[in-house]
Amino acid sequence: MLKVRVIPSLLLADGGLVKTEKFRNAKYLGDPINTVKIFNEKEVDELIFIDIQCSQQKKKPSLEVIKDLASECFMPLSYGGGIDSLVQIEQILKIGVEKVVINHHALYHPAFLSSASQNFAQSTIVGAMDIKKNLWGNYMVYDHVKKKTLDISPVEYAKRLESLGCGELFINNVDREGTYLGFDLKIIEMITAAVGIPVTVCGGASKLTDITLAAEAGASAVAIGSLFVYQGPHRAVLISYPSFNKLKELLSHA
Repeated sequence: MLKVRVIPSLLLADGGLVKTEKFRNAKYLGDPINTVKIFNEKEVDELIFIDIQCSQQKKKPSLEVIKDLASECFMPLSYGGGIDSLVQIEQILKIGVEKVVINHHALYHPAFLSSASQNFAQSTIVGAMDIKKNLWGNYMVYDHVKKKTLDISPVEYAKRLESLGCGELFINNVDREGTYLGFDLKIIEMITAAVGIPVTVCGGASKLTDITLAAEAGASAVAIGSLFVYQGPHRAVLISYPSFNKLKELLSHA
């Protein structure tokens, strides 16, 4: 087993697989089921699917889509997008999803996370936050529905999510997402040093050695989108994933 999990992070919109850059300009990539089948063949250990439309359009999670994904996955599956009730969590977990990723609803209803962690295994509840620099260059928590930074420090919010009972954190960097600029290691170090639960980081990976750097900065897991779905300067769609031996070699130095 690798000491740091390396997870393809995949985005959904209208039931299709898409990819964005800085949370904008969603590009259709294809059928997510076919992508899952490819990752099965590549023996990926874990997948994360986030529906980027649910919260923005005030839609409920599509249980039919989630069921189709879970039925094809040979690996643990995490799902996020539009989750705002305990009933939804129960339904999603019964389908076969291992973890639920809760972001926007928790910003304004923090007690929901406490209820979720009390009613379900704490390890199944992933508290998510999007972060983005404000006009003064300081990272703040970002509301992807209202499309604005909030007056909330990511470090303090990470502590809050942990105190509310989340078993894991998922941090997505808006400024880096889909850009191939590499991870912002400073903010990763700050957040991971502030909490005692696993932290998955996302946003900016450009090469496999970025995984090592994120691990050295304290990340427990690295979620990657563009690097695993695109190839070349013209971003041709090609689903890829490094071999276990390659990842083991990279992380042996972390």
